[in-house]
Amino acid sequence: MGILRRAAALAAIVLPLTILLSAPAAAQDDRAGAVVEIPLEGVVDPFVADHITREIDRAGTEGAVAVLVTIDTPGGLDSSMREITQAILNARVPVIAFVSPAGARAASAGTFILLSANVAAMAPGTNVGAAHPVGLSGAIASEKATNDAAAYIRSLAEARDRNAEWAVLAVRDSVSASAQEALGLGVIDLIANDVPSLLRTLDGRTVTLGDGTEVTLHTTGVPVVVESLHGFQRFLHALLTPELAFVFFWLGLAFLVTELFVPGGVVGTIGGLMLVASIVALGMLPVQLLGVVLLLASIVFFVLELKHPGIGALAGGGVVCLLLGGWFLFQDQARISPFLIVPVAAAAAAFFLVVVRAAIRMRQSNVAMRDESLVGKEGIVVHDLDPTGVVQIASEEWSAETVTGTVFRGNRVRVVSMDGLKLKVEPAGAPSSVAPGGEGRQG
Repeated sequence: MGILRRAAALAAIVLPLTILLSAPAAAQDDRAGAVVEIPLEGVVDPFVADHITREIDRAGTEGAVAVLVTIDTPGGLDSSMREITQAILNARVPVIAFVSPAGARAASAGTFILLSANVAAMAPGTNVGAAHPVGLSGAIASEKATNDAAAYIRSLAEARDRNAEWAVLAVRDSVSASAQEALGLGVIDLIANDVPSLLRTLDGRTVTLGDGTEVTLHTTGVPVVVESLHGFQRFLHALLTPELAFVFFWLGLAFLVTELFVPGGVVGTIGGLMLVASIVALGMLPVQLLGVVLLLASIVFFVLELKHPGIGALAGGGVVCLLLGGWFLFQDQARISPFLIVPVAAAAAAFFLVVVRAAIRMRQSNVAMRDESLVGKEGIVVHDLDPTGVVQIASEEWSAETVTGTVFRGNRVRVVSMDGLKLKVEPAGAPSSVAPGGEGRQG
């Protein structure tokens, strides 16, 4: 019966998780004769790359008419981008890339993905470009990395007979283009308002696959099967956003600094985890070093305010650096809204000037109360005091130092004062060195 109960408990944990991870695959519609739509939203990360490459492969295996990748991304990892473009170039089914809806962008890695597709389309009010290497490493990208990216995007544009010169400028000079400009420059093939109008426009168009096979698209009236990220991958991908990267980076630094003033371990651990998560996200985003430096400077100002309290001028400097750091942390295509930056700056000021200060005062008060409560108490010597050793006071063992001669194990001693975590003691039978009020007399 014990084995059965353990098995049932294990099943109760594993079964829901299995259903959560596998249900989307089991519930998917038939791809044969359909267009498989894959939304690419947010950072181009390994989770997105794995999802898109897998769905492109399945679409080719299961007889889909085409794959439609709808793009709205600020960019991402070079390795993930290359994984996606390779899957598109070698797909056994036509791949259509569509920057949509209005207001979306195919920035950085998204530019490469758009240019690699058999058909490149954009909705009105969208933009493409700014494809210079990005992220923490891209912020200090070497000429070698830039040359490699420029050569790669040129090869993609030439393979699809698109404007290779503009593509190279998008990498080297971070140029961008609106939908109308991109169409006029020969960067994309057409503009469409939405997915239905795009599919109607593409009906009858012939494209060439990576193996040289020519395929005529029949996309009018066909069903569209949407395949979004799901399960745990969707949760992890949602963490890699410019907004969370900014919040986690600054909070991680703030919590680590707080740990220095108010030790405890918990806040520092949380801060460390946040900082690691933010660095992972920043490595995939168009980071500007100026923003990082300003955020670090804001922490320095707040620390100086804690160590040298005054009229708040240092704290004001911290707030200003935090506001500017949040604004300049990312390039234009991923810039954080002031409606997030301002509340974070206000919360930061309140955190350091109110919460951390109160915690410091409380800690100092607790230490003072502890010192006062121990001074004058008597205990037993556990290890000889010559002049240092160990004593037991109120059922706790303490490092101690005698203020007189050697005191041997088993003798009783009285606490005179505290020096950090070390007690100063004297023999209990000696005249008391503790002044009225509990403080040791200076002698």
